[in-house]
Amino acid sequence: MTGPGPGAAVLETAAFSAGLGHALRRAGVEVPPDKSANLARALALVPPSSRSRLYWTCRTVLLRGEEQIPVFNAVFSALFDGMLDPADTRGEKNAPPPVGSEPRARTAPETAAALPGEQKASSLQTVLPGSGDASGQDTDAVLLTASADESLHTRNFAGLTREELAEVSALARRITLATPHRLTRRSRRSPRGAQLDLRRTTRSGLRSGGAAYRLIRAERTTAARRLVLLCDVSASMSAHTQVFLSLMQGAVGTSNAEAFVFSTGISRLTRQLDGRNADQALAAAAGSTAHWDSGTLLARCLRTFLDAYGRRGMARGAVVVVFSDGWTQDNPEDVRAQMARLRRLAYRIIWVNPRKAAPGYEPFAGGMAAALPFCDAFTSGHSYDSLAELPTALAGTHHHPRRTGSAHGH
Repeated sequence: MTGPGPGAAVLETAAFSAGLGHALRRAGVEVPPDKSANLARALALVPPSSRSRLYWTCRTVLLRGEEQIPVFNAVFSALFDGMLDPADTRGEKNAPPPVGSEPRARTAPETAAALPGEQKASSLQTVLPGSGDASGQDTDAVLLTASADESLHTRNFAGLTREELAEVSALARRITLATPHRLTRRSRRSPRGAQLDLRRTTRSGLRSGGAAYRLIRAERTTAARRLVLLCDVSASMSAHTQVFLSLMQGAVGTSNAEAFVFSTGISRLTRQLDGRNADQALAAAAGSTAHWDSGTLLARCLRTFLDAYGRRGMARGAVVVVFSDGWTQDNPEDVRAQMARLRRLAYRIIWVNPRKAAPGYEPFAGGMAAALPFCDAFTSGHSYDSLAELPTALAGTHHHPRRTGSAHGH
């Protein structure tokens, strides 16, 4: 990172390596202690002068296979985003976007106040394992993202001022949403490939006149699964809509996500949110739908999405995230029927309900109770810290069994 100086972030390589290894193990990635030690030595030899350099050093040393990349990206984003200098990502689709590359602007469609960007200085804070606090209690080595007011990370969006919402929205836009990978129908040449590439082998033999055939092996390539985001913009969700839309705007730009908003009707906003200027993107999104801050017809909106987009391919094998409190005027049985349709198409369904954080909350509301059995993960997303857990939920490997295995390969 940077050398000592006012506001500079200093990296304690041993604590950093132990903390990252601990976080990855909690997320399900096997990282032996000796790899954390190797990472500490590597960081001493290759000082992380930029976020990109840190990312590639950690990924190269700690990971043993491509299937671990989505979880690694999720953990890296949740712990480290916004703390290092902007850097080139070398065109790697799996790498998080450069910090600072996002446009700074107000994030609510109806907000006229400018974002207090000057107050968003990030810092790096390292807690050494075993160092203990004033009470002598040991803590794990973790890295915390700090804004001008760290209490914003845990506060419910419903209790924030307009200026605080703008700051949290800017942080939410930086959260990297990476989906699991799937095998594609394409293959690439690989000396350790599991299958024989007949076409390349035949062509190689023809070039030698058939005198000698050199067997050429190949392996299937992988690609990230499609990410589909559906956000409830009804009146009951108004306190959280600004932050969720900012998260969606960032995902459209960095993860090629598909974005929809719904209440009594549903609208596709991918094109409107795919803008470099956050102000213009969110303003265009707000102006393109007539059902903002109205009631909710969840079953009708899911049916429209599935009929117009889902079964035509958009939801097939995709990771679908629904931001909604589950309150609806539809019959719960209709919601259940449409969720069952979505379940048969999607690879993974995640429901984000800010009401879940309320003390004593139980998903007894008709729409939520009907939808929950079809979801792979159920999170709150009521605060920045809870929303930052979404990348880990996306990268999860547990999902509902399919009636057939066809959806997995798409």
